[in-house]
Amino acid sequence: MTELAKKRPEFRNINIFHDVRTYRMPLAALVSILHRISGMIMFILLPFVIWMFDTSVSSEFSFARFTSAFAAGVGFVPGWLVKLVALALIWAYLHHLIAGLRHVWMDVSHSAVNKDFGRQSAAFTLVVSIALTLVLGAKLFGLY
Repeated sequence: MTELAKKRPEFRNINIFHDVRTYRMPLAALVSILHRISGMIMFILLPFVIWMFDTSVSSEFSFARFTSAFAAGVGFVPGWLVKLVALALIWAYLHHLIAGLRHVWMDVSHSAVNKDFGRQSAAFTLVVSIALTLVLGAKLFGLY
């Protein structure tokens, strides 16, 4: 081996205290982590979803109470916070759905398991889930 030969890179485990701030994850890893976070958000907000469903379909009076919760709030919780929680739930559902379809497609089609498809489908997942969340969030906050 000559001295001019290029030294091979060494890959080591990431040190949580030093390397986390500078480590650059691939887009597919970010989508995978967000897929897990969105699932956790949906699970944690399940009582909120059940409350929304129950109050929206029980009676006309409960539906009026449901709509006023988004305008005036519930108890000590202001209406804008209720809307933000609903927006977080909307994002979690959309991201989890699109990322789940991405994973199903990768399970079904073996030709889709490569770096290029992983990068493109991760970008598609992020762009579509955020764009749909912005559109539905604009409707939720009364912008149209």
